[in-house]
Amino acid sequence: MRTKFLAFCLLSCVPAAAAQYDPLGKAVAGGARAAEAQTMDLSVEDGARERVIPLKVYLPPARDPSPVVLFSHGLGGTREGCVYLAEHWAARGYVAVLLQHPGSDDSVWRNEPLAKRMAAMNRAASAQNFMLRVQDVAAVLDRLEAWNEQAGHALSGRLDLSRVGMSGHSFGAITTQALSGQSFFGGPRLTDERIRAAIAFSPSSPPAGDAGRAFGRVTIPWLLMTGTKDTAPIGGQTVESRLAVFPALPAGNKYELVLDKAEHSVFTDRALPGDSEKRNPNHHRAILAVSTAFWDAFLRGDEAAKAWLDGPGPRAILEDGDRWQRK
Repeated sequence: MRTKFLAFCLLSCVPAAAAQYDPLGKAVAGGARAAEAQTMDLSVEDGARERVIPLKVYLPPARDPSPVVLFSHGLGGTREGCVYLAEHWAARGYVAVLLQHPGSDDSVWRNEPLAKRMAAMNRAASAQNFMLRVQDVAAVLDRLEAWNEQAGHALSGRLDLSRVGMSGHSFGAITTQALSGQSFFGGPRLTDERIRAAIAFSPSSPPAGDAGRAFGRVTIPWLLMTGTKDTAPIGGQTVESRLAVFPALPAGNKYELVLDKAEHSVFTDRALPGDSEKRNPNHHRAILAVSTAFWDAFLRGDEAAKAWLDGPGPRAILEDGDRWQRK
């Protein structure tokens, strides 16, 4: 309670626009009220790789060109997950594009006997699938550019591809990190310059080598989100390895949210088998608020959102045990 009281007191010292900024409100650009997001299922056919990438697209009510936010699911997930994120971002005026990565999606485990599912998931967490995921994102961005210019297509003229955000959870966070500035020892940088800001839900440190070398060349805004119990049975990441990413980032529009007692599933729509903590409903509220303010600040250039992030705004949403920092 003391933390929230201090945040309340500090609000009187911030600019009026920041004090009035509300990342949880459903109002979209121009003051219109958000209707239920329009959704569509599409697919990108990458002929060069003989690969089809399913998409679920959430469209905002406004038909003007809108910033685009991509989301990459975790190992064993699909484009149907994290609906709470996609619906809120669309209501705030973003085109949310949820990718599904063949080979590391639910096809890995769905037809396997229960006793063999973990082994199948471990096999799918491979360097090959990592590279396929990175290439999927580039292929999707290429196709979005084409669809945006294609007369008669459902997305024609709907996308502002000069303002693209990348995000993902777990394996999707690794994908996001690779595309938005992480360096790889002995390998090429995989950065896609079309991405202007990135959110990593459950970030990962490299399994070997120095984190400073891996993340020291990140130039765009990054937001990291994790929890004090954010571990997973696959991948070898610990709470400490996830927390090691933020200190390794260079200063300048870098943020980290650590949710108290939050497990790996906190960023998904529902609890996962093996969870031990009761889900805290304020966690999703905090995730939506902070992620929305981040997109508003760095994809829309909203000064009130930036002031909210850099001021006491997040602490007014968070609970006492949650940690928030920036540099």
